[in-house]
Amino acid sequence: MNGSVLIVDDEKTLRGIVTAVLEECGYEVLAVESGEAALQCAHDFAPDIALLDLKLTGMDGVETMQKLRDALGSASPTFVIMTAHGTIRSAVDAIRKGALDYVTKPFDNDELKLSIERAFQMRRLERRVEALESQLEERFRPENMVGQSGAMDAVFRMIGKVAPLDTTVLVTGETGTGKELVARAIHRHSDRREGSFVALNCGAIPPTLLESSFFGHERGAFTDAKTTRRGAFEQASGGSLFLDEVAELSQAAQVGLLRALEDGAIHRVGGEKAIPVDVRFIAATNRDLQAEVEVGNFREDLFWRLNVVSIHLPALRERSGDIAALADHFIARHSDRMGVQSKNLDAEALAYLIAYDWPGNVRELENAVESSLALATGATIAPADLPARVCHSSVGEAVHRSDSTEERRHTLAEAVERTRIAVEERMILDALKEADGNRTHAAEYLGISRKTLFNKIKELGIEFGGE
Repeated sequence: MNGSVLIVDDEKTLRGIVTAVLEECGYEVLAVESGEAALQCAHDFAPDIALLDLKLTGMDGVETMQKLRDALGSASPTFVIMTAHGTIRSAVDAIRKGALDYVTKPFDNDELKLSIERAFQMRRLERRVEALESQLEERFRPENMVGQSGAMDAVFRMIGKVAPLDTTVLVTGETGTGKELVARAIHRHSDRREGSFVALNCGAIPPTLLESSFFGHERGAFTDAKTTRRGAFEQASGGSLFLDEVAELSQAAQVGLLRALEDGAIHRVGGEKAIPVDVRFIAATNRDLQAEVEVGNFREDLFWRLNVVSIHLPALRERSGDIAALADHFIARHSDRMGVQSKNLDAEALAYLIAYDWPGNVRELENAVESSLALATGATIAPADLPARVCHSSVGEAVHRSDSTEERRHTLAEAVERTRIAVEERMILDALKEADGNRTHAAEYLGISRKTLFNKIKELGIEFGGE
């Protein structure tokens, strides 16, 4: 079955002819004689396409279209209008009000088939776009970004606070910590979500092309400017512009950016007209911008324009308690994409992952998991499947110092236990710090009871001021 079509026409003969033509093409067809009848059957039939006569008895085609759209909401069909030659202007008006296409009576069967096929192609495209938008919405929900540590909980809560506010955000953190993910999450949960999210890596653009990349250019502005081009600011107007590695901008580029931020307008290269832009700015850097200001590498006035609200992403080594959850997340994502069976990390492999320092942060962890999935031949990922650099961690060195298998297992067991203790201690300290020493709130952050937290603090000998 190719899909379903609802035919609404008060001419019985025409309903029969159109039904036969479309059923021959493999469509499921339901034909009714009025807009009222269409409303009665629409929920149960759930048509993909509604083929409406413009001049119906009772409700006309446009009113029927509008009422079907109101009744079905997001499940509303794609509409095609049937009209006589003398009422084409009315059909065009119907298109302005939401119909996709129209066919004129008497119509050729091939013309009808082509119009319905176009409608189905548009329908499939719309569904694909809706699915992709839904996936984006799900992926960039703050609560679905992976991390249970106190530091990441603070990041998630800050995203939730700042996303609805139309203000500039500066995201800081080492390379690979996920700064663009945070920027996208902010955009997806803002009032600008229907607008474009445009990302620009300031460090990857040659200085000679930076102004054009930011502001666009007019045709003939320079040798290779064969056509007029909109820059990132215009492309992001009505949405969000993410400027990654903003500390890499030259002094001249900083001046241009500051002017655009303050004026709310840009000039294309080679153009004289000021073009208004409505953009939310999210900037990111892996450097200490305040320190860059102090040594004269970054303009202080631009720093304060960008640093209205700041979100800092911790390095992965500072939240090793999230490594197991992150690894599972990447295994699920890449096993589906690669078309391989999902695998589990065995305890030894997880110990290596936790012990490793991760200079490349979350991005490096994702790379290591993807590589391990490709190499693993069994149902689990073992240490032998991990990249060699991960196995050269302190746990790996402790394991390889022992020659006998029994000593090797004993050393690894001790290493795993030490890692568990270190992770628990770090997570508890993070939670206590986030809760200002309040153990009840810290226990809530960790998802355990206050009594369990008290026992853990006593067991690990943790000292922390507060209640």
